[in-house]
Amino acid sequence: MRVRFTVLGIVQGVGFRSFVYRIAVKQGLGGYVRNRGDAGVEVLVEGDAQNIERFVAMLIEEKPALARVEQIKKVELQGVNQYSGFSIFESVQRGGTKGSIIPADIAVCRQCLEELRNLADRRQDYFFITCTDCGPRFSIIKRLPYDRKNTSLQEFLLCDSCREEYKSPVNRRFHAQTIACSSCGPQVYLTTNRGDSIAVGDPVREAGKLLSEGKILAIKGYGGFHIAVSTMLEAPLLRLREVKYRRGKPFAVMARSLEAVEGFCEVGSKERQLLVSPQRPIVLLSKNKSYAFSGLVAPGLHSVGVMLPYTALHYMLFDQVDEAAFVMTSANSANQPIVKDNDEALKVLGGVVDYFLFHNRAIAHRCDDSVVRVHGSNPVFLRRSRGYAPEPIWLKHKVKRCVVGLGGELNSTSCVLSDDRAFISQHIGDVENIETQTFLQEATCHLQHLTNTQAEVVACDLHPKFTTTHMAKEMAEALGASLVLVQHHYAHATALMAEHGLDSLVAAVCDGYGYGLDGEAWGGEILHTVYGTGGFRRFGHLEAQPLLGGDLAIRYPLRVAAGILGKAGVDVEAWLIKNCAHLPHGEIEAKLIADQLTTGRGVVGTSSCGRVLDAIAAVLGVCFERNYEGEPAMKLESVALSGRDVLGLEPVLQGNVLDTTQLVEAVYEGMGKVSVEDLAHSAHAYLARGLAETAIKTAHAQGTKNVGLTGGVGCNQLFVEYMQRAVEAAGLKFYTHQRVPAGDGGISFGQVVAASFFEV
Repeated sequence: MRVRFTVLGIVQGVGFRSFVYRIAVKQGLGGYVRNRGDAGVEVLVEGDAQNIERFVAMLIEEKPALARVEQIKKVELQGVNQYSGFSIFESVQRGGTKGSIIPADIAVCRQCLEELRNLADRRQDYFFITCTDCGPRFSIIKRLPYDRKNTSLQEFLLCDSCREEYKSPVNRRFHAQTIACSSCGPQVYLTTNRGDSIAVGDPVREAGKLLSEGKILAIKGYGGFHIAVSTMLEAPLLRLREVKYRRGKPFAVMARSLEAVEGFCEVGSKERQLLVSPQRPIVLLSKNKSYAFSGLVAPGLHSVGVMLPYTALHYMLFDQVDEAAFVMTSANSANQPIVKDNDEALKVLGGVVDYFLFHNRAIAHRCDDSVVRVHGSNPVFLRRSRGYAPEPIWLKHKVKRCVVGLGGELNSTSCVLSDDRAFISQHIGDVENIETQTFLQEATCHLQHLTNTQAEVVACDLHPKFTTTHMAKEMAEALGASLVLVQHHYAHATALMAEHGLDSLVAAVCDGYGYGLDGEAWGGEILHTVYGTGGFRRFGHLEAQPLLGGDLAIRYPLRVAAGILGKAGVDVEAWLIKNCAHLPHGEIEAKLIADQLTTGRGVVGTSSCGRVLDAIAAVLGVCFERNYEGEPAMKLESVALSGRDVLGLEPVLQGNVLDTTQLVEAVYEGMGKVSVEDLAHSAHAYLARGLAETAIKTAHAQGTKNVGLTGGVGCNQLFVEYMQRAVEAAGLKFYTHQRVPAGDGGISFGQVVAASFFEV
């Protein structure tokens, strides 16, 4: 019997060919296995029918840990058997199937770490030790199929020992494309901030010592550079914040071990599982009583982002120092993509760091760390990137045409939807400059190449002035593709609905800003949408509040607070003058704001939940200036988590519009009488209960059992807890994101799904 199989899924770069070889030989089959240019694998087997049947069962049940077999196409062949044995053939470029893809970058495995520490092993202390089960994949691939010659390891010719392992079926590195050793593979070296080499026998451990001594280093990893510094020493942290113009944004840290993490943070079972997973994301953890890092690491927050080492180099950094953790933050200039090339690093970071820890393996595609938070037992992505991108999200139905979405303007990703699989890119960032625009274009093009697709429909945000909207129009024109503009909050709601495979959903969509159908600034919406229909209905929203000064109000929350307090009858001018030290132009600006509120000139309205939280943060003195995305709301949540709902305010609804003026007034009146923690908690409770009440009423009216929370506020623990409690008490099902970012990193996914509903 002769059969040809085409295996689709994540089957290149995961040791799949060597696995197929071993089980075919075990079953006494002849034939071959080879990679295809569409990221699939072709297998031809010859032999007894029962043996082939057992082979197929093993193919599915015993596949490598990192492999994902999504589809097996079978064709029975005629003619006599042609192969006396089984072989791994050279890859072929052809292949017309869609949807297979190479895996994400994966943390170094346990077996490689054991070899790293084994004095008798020839890869002992080799910083780039990997095998078929671990190492970089997405960040090194230049083109398909996934063979060494198509990766950034192409220039490193295998030594005799590595070549022997590569060809040996019994070896763990049999056909491992990243195979290397200190004799033939990438090399690591230490330089000054000018690029001058430093002669040292152990560059990695020397780098660890320099960090412990207070030096700032740029360290090259899988998908880009990190800037590393001590977590304990104030001076280098302060200098790093000054040179990076990063006044308050928290730094992530890399801890030496799980035990070390438990020494300074609270770690639940799900958080522990994420920390040690092959994906190794940054996990947001609550600080415990033993937390002793500098206040400059995560200022004003109850939590800190923590990850464990995911390369041998990272482990070696800690070998000769006592530190529990180092700061490990993405290396980039403000609003620029993460730095990935050595020359670029010297140019951009030379004035920031004291030393560079380089290696000479090129990074084909930059990829930031992923960031995850846990609500109860559910993970919530703040950023989905290294370790996860570009693995697909599966939909309940196939789409007719390939759709590409370019996301929003901030925290962007792109997404390719083909058949029933949506492939979300790595984190792109804020599309505010030519460098990030270029990164978005390159990442989107690469994603289409990896999935063997080309856009037939291009989706983007409804906002007419977004850079991504203009880029989408140009892309559609160049490809002769259709263009679909998708309202921002509808994209959020559709992303949540599609992620969970729901037929319909009432979603509370809460974030900082989105361009509404009426041209106003939306951000606290109750939307109902049905799967497969190209539209939505807005059934409720937060009260529109004045946004005094537009973008200035986003930067300085006192302006938002002043607008709301003015509506409540508070003497705004006196209050602003009292707090004028927190405005750039002091008392003069305070009086101008009060005058603008009186005249109403140039005042726009917003229903944004994020802006209400910002206003409360300013009223409570928690945060007066937004230096990074979501800062006031994040700091307010940190304060609120240690409080209680002492105000017990009942939601005030005028129709389906939730009153927020009363809330801010109550918080203002409570100052000095109630603790800041309790006021902050009470504000969260009011907003979440009010949104839940509106959503529940809408769900009953529309005949759906499904209610969800999405948008950036979907990352807020208190919102999730209060809304879930209310929704489930009403006998409905509550949904939040678990595989797609709740914030704008999930917009591109929602865009492509929504655009697929339109007949274009």
